[in-house]
Amino acid sequence: MTAKLSKISLPLKLTFLIFSMVLNCMGLIILQLADDNITYGELGFLESFKDLPIAFISLFAVGFINKTGSKKALILALTIVGFCSCLLPFMADFWFYKLWFAIIGACFAIGKICVFGIIRNNISDEKSLAKTMNSVEASFMIGIFVVNTGFGWLISSQYSEFWKFGFLMIAVLSAITIFLLSKADISESKPLENKNVFSELSGFTTPSIALFLGVVFFIVFVEQGFNSWLPSFYKNHLNVNSFFALQATSFLSLFSYAGRTVTANIIRRFELSKYYITCMSLIFALLLIILGIQYFDSKDSRMILFLFPVVGLFLSPLYPVINSRMIAQVDKEKVNLFTSLIVIFSSLGSSVSSIIMAILFGKQLLNYYPLYILFSVSLLFVISLMYFNVSKRKYRK
Repeated sequence: MTAKLSKISLPLKLTFLIFSMVLNCMGLIILQLADDNITYGELGFLESFKDLPIAFISLFAVGFINKTGSKKALILALTIVGFCSCLLPFMADFWFYKLWFAIIGACFAIGKICVFGIIRNNISDEKSLAKTMNSVEASFMIGIFVVNTGFGWLISSQYSEFWKFGFLMIAVLSAITIFLLSKADISESKPLENKNVFSELSGFTTPSIALFLGVVFFIVFVEQGFNSWLPSFYKNHLNVNSFFALQATSFLSLFSYAGRTVTANIIRRFELSKYYITCMSLIFALLLIILGIQYFDSKDSRMILFLFPVVGLFLSPLYPVINSRMIAQVDKEKVNLFTSLIVIFSSLGSSVSSIIMAILFGKQLLNYYPLYILFSVSLLFVISLMYFNVSKRKYRK
């Protein structure tokens, strides 16, 4: 990490921390609203109100960011997030949650493109990019831990009816991050002058990029099955209370944080593709153990409670590692546009996964939850191998 980037890393990490909390409170909201007799089908589509705006606005956000600059665009996105977090405690209707997540999703699209662009404009080396992205994205996992632990404590206390007021702390954190960003000296990339965004996309139609976007889709597809729905699996299938369901998920985020932090510190010693495949192999091993326990020991074994979070140790590095590998090859002038594609396919993966999970939960097919996760990981593994194979052939040419 360069000296300049080290000075702006704190606001970038806080940005990802904030967006992590507002995006990953979905598990908490699903848990709370399910108790209010809102169906899993409705809750499954609630995820789409977050993810589809992310996909829709991403390409248009590129032009906006190029005109205003990454710094101003990021400050605007955080301002809106802070304002929306102040409003949430005072709204009770289900329609507002849909609107709230749609606005948060749009702000996240802008925020993520800005953060990735800022990092790319300061670092060119592939492994240094991987180190930095793992470090910044590790804060995303801390956000999951904070939101599950903090809100878990709140909903299990005598003040449980005031759980939504916890969002006011997110508003305060947004204000602090905005202040730090306003003081930071951030270099801006040169915009694509007099060029149509959609015409520029034609440069990203190679087989390698298509497979890469498929990998991104399925990584988030798998992650979504854990982050938003694991608390409900714990509560409805393993029969634990809401507080423990959220705390067990917090351990998933802690293992995920550890996975990205360790990766940030050791990634320079390894070839990125080999490190990625090793992580995937270990995920397979853990899921096979979980399936063995569920189908040959006890379907509600408490051992599963502790094994699922360990998967995060090896799942969490995949996204930043694969992104850094590809972003390092993209011109700085086009990094915002390319990041928008990453955001689009990430949001689609999240939305599709959540809809499928809603069907799984709605039809009471929780016995197949670990099997569904294993199948998803298998698809990810196959597409990843295809991507690395095509990439190697491209480099040889």
